[in-house]
Amino acid sequence: MIKIWLFIYFSVFVWSLVNPKDLFTWFLEVLPAIIALIVLVFTYNKFRLTPLVYSLILIHCIILMVGGHYTYAQVPLFDFIKEFFHLDRNNYDKLGHFAQGFVPAMVAREIIIRKNIISGEAWRNFFIVCFCLAFSAFYELVEWWVAISSGEGANDFLGTQGYIWDTQSDMFWALIGSILALLILRKYHSKQLLNIKKI
Repeated sequence: MIKIWLFIYFSVFVWSLVNPKDLFTWFLEVLPAIIALIVLVFTYNKFRLTPLVYSLILIHCIILMVGGHYTYAQVPLFDFIKEFFHLDRNNYDKLGHFAQGFVPAMVAREIIIRKNIISGEAWRNFFIVCFCLAFSAFYELVEWWVAISSGEGANDFLGTQGYIWDTQSDMFWALIGSILALLILRKYHSKQLLNIKKI
């Protein structure tokens, strides 16, 4: 599985790097995927994750790379959706922020269960949702800091497209993503956790 994972990751990575709309924006958008790869490489032997979580992380990395290549405001498929449904904006960034809640929720769930940090499911789910929302808020702060430090060069990175509630809606989609991940994948994830020898 790891070879397939790496093949897909680097295939999309190379594609995204070839003639991106803006190299600076590409770097900003893809940096979390690069950091994720480094962390996964260093933890692979010591704390191997479930196949589900690895797959989710890969999907999230692909979302980041696609957004980095086109910029979040100009992903072609979502331009088509925008025109077809007569929307005001390209909403690919909302998919990205949904994933920003959905994927970290399962990563956090795995770590918390395997490290036995919180035993009660209700409190565990509450903490995971709070963590994902806090992570999303922190990312919005990072976007703000980048905008201040780089000026106009951060417009494509921010991807607000003139929407004044962009920051709040980004966090909302991350919140929805985290809740849905726990509702939809909880049982399947628990079954995969049972197959891991060291929990």
